[in-house]
Amino acid sequence: MKNSVILKSFSSGISVIMDDTIPYEELLADIAVKFQEADRFFKDAAVAISLEGRNLTEQQEREVLDIITQNSRLKVLCLMGRDQDKNIKFLGIQNNLSFQKDENCGQFYRGSLSGGQSIETENSIIILGDVCEGSYVWSAKDIVILGSLTGEAHAGAGGGLNHFVVALEMNPSALKIGSLSYNIQPQKTSLWGRKPKSTPKIAYTYNGEVLMESITKELLDGFTL
Repeated sequence: MKNSVILKSFSSGISVIMDDTIPYEELLADIAVKFQEADRFFKDAAVAISLEGRNLTEQQEREVLDIITQNSRLKVLCLMGRDQDKNIKFLGIQNNLSFQKDENCGQFYRGSLSGGQSIETENSIIILGDVCEGSYVWSAKDIVILGSLTGEAHAGAGGGLNHFVVALEMNPSALKIGSLSYNIQPQKTSLWGRKPKSTPKIAYTYNGEVLMESITKELLDGFTL
């Protein structure tokens, strides 16, 4: 395993630098050992992961993430991709949001949901992509969408109200948290027929209703998830 896997920390994440000359199955075994050895150092940190040094298919990326979570206590929030704009927005959100400490680590899904596709999970989930109209995400805990939400999202589907939905572009066709539904308002346009510039938003519950607001430090400091 000599230098076949190198771990480097960066702000809010870990870079996994992989040898591109060894067989893939051997690489997976080396990654498992590397994260077992590093577990005492990283502990249960919530991090983004960057995979570098080797071209991987999306299936291989998921397998690598599975190996990391199976062999460490890390909470993998996101796989950093090539879309730098989304990466920057994600890190800004991550600096202010974290999954509740008594929950298991969240799941990760890379890709967009369209054409009626859906995801249902008992865990919190982060989606690196869009949830398009006609598709939906169902989570018993929290939902973070690093893309646009024009489909349906249901957080706290197990009945809990202390959960949230975050999206970089928030325009859902339906949104629920626990048993409460968000009152969808028609999207406003300017006098010139242009839609207002989108900003990352969070939907959460307060006093028996679902609120949706732009993400700011002041907002997040004002309530407890």
